[in-house]
Amino acid sequence: MNIPRELGLLVGLRARVPRRAYIGWGLGLAVAKFAVDTAIVYGFSHRTWSPLGYVIPSLILRNQAVPDAPEAMHVLLVALALPFLWIGLSMSVRRAADAGVSPWLGVGFLVPILNYVTILYLCLQPTRTAARWEPTAPGVYRQPGRDDPPPSTAELPSGVRSALLGVLASIALGLAMMGLSIYGLGVYGTVLFFVTPFAMGATTAAVYNAQVTRRTGETLGLAVVATILTGSAALLFAIEGVLCLAMALPIAMVISIVGALVGRAIVTSGRNQATGAAAMVVALPLLAAGESRLAVPDVHDVTTTLEIAAPPAKVWPHVIGFSDLPEPPEWEYKLGIAYPMRAKIDGEGVGAVRRCEFSTGAFVEPITVWDPPRRLAFDVTQQPPSMTEWSPYREIHAPHVEGYMTSRGGEFRLVALPGNRTRLEGTTHYTLAVYPELYWRPFADLLLHGIHTRVLQHIRHLSEEE
Repeated sequence: MNIPRELGLLVGLRARVPRRAYIGWGLGLAVAKFAVDTAIVYGFSHRTWSPLGYVIPSLILRNQAVPDAPEAMHVLLVALALPFLWIGLSMSVRRAADAGVSPWLGVGFLVPILNYVTILYLCLQPTRTAARWEPTAPGVYRQPGRDDPPPSTAELPSGVRSALLGVLASIALGLAMMGLSIYGLGVYGTVLFFVTPFAMGATTAAVYNAQVTRRTGETLGLAVVATILTGSAALLFAIEGVLCLAMALPIAMVISIVGALVGRAIVTSGRNQATGAAAMVVALPLLAAGESRLAVPDVHDVTTTLEIAAPPAKVWPHVIGFSDLPEPPEWEYKLGIAYPMRAKIDGEGVGAVRRCEFSTGAFVEPITVWDPPRRLAFDVTQQPPSMTEWSPYREIHAPHVEGYMTSRGGEFRLVALPGNRTRLEGTTHYTLAVYPELYWRPFADLLLHGIHTRVLQHIRHLSEEE
């Protein structure tokens, strides 16, 4: 099929991309992207944002400009970003080849912060008229020698084209499911974290091996690269932060490898599996929609215990309220996980309101059980975000930080021990609307144990120094 020249220059993988075309089309597409996004935002909210926001292409900047916009707007913005993402990646890869460097350098277009360096470098490099890239080993390409004849074509090797198409398909599928699941359905579920990586790996392998059966190791490595680049693209658009992606990446890579093995086996079996592949892709949003309706989070309890060399009567005043804690030295808190700072109480007895202030805000805790000096229990009617997601950008507010890990209440129990000692137990009742719980609950329990330990150790220090 013959593709019009200009269209082939933008979306294809064969046409050479000279420096002038790369700069000209890059600027033109940036203006077009801004115009399209501005029109969408204005249509939903009758507001606009500054072009300076595109210096850092993150959704948080749009969220600040249009805080009350419906989630459908963000889903549409992500969906319309995918064609521009492919054009930028495709042209960057071919610009690298045209400049006489490895075409894989163009993949840096997908990496936050590095993308600016990549674009600038490619804009500065002149065309190498004798550029020709021939594989000497898997993933290794040689530069032509001085005596080599001039090339008759600037096409990328077929293996590189197949690899890029496989990576593109995987990234498009992953980002589309992120947009649908997170912003459309409001669910961080098994379909997103388990089924989608499997489909991404299978898709990458199927496209990469469609024309030529390639080595298993290369196929699996490409599936892992596609998974990592999907996370990088999520960072680029500020859909998620580093911490959440880092926790999800290990299981996503393992499952994508399994999917790649299955996808490669199906393609190399010689049977036409186009119908089955299409059915799998169509099934993903249907499965996600079903999961969003059926998933009901269970209430879990996390209890941490510590002994104090003081009687319960001396410990009790520091349980109902305590002074400022020292800044946490632990590395995980430096990445943005919320940590307790102080606690105050307004009133006394059942109905009093305790405020436990964290680095991200305050928990509002009406007292439900007041039994000094043995037991203090409370509900949670208001709570701050569970973390401030770490990101290459100044700030990001990922949806999962509010409403997905929810504290329902808690209690302190003080048990008198021989020798004027006290066993202090801190318990949190919480729900976790991130699935599968089998994978994510250990992270949540570990987080709560860390918070409990900080508070209980501070109470012990205050009680024992009196």
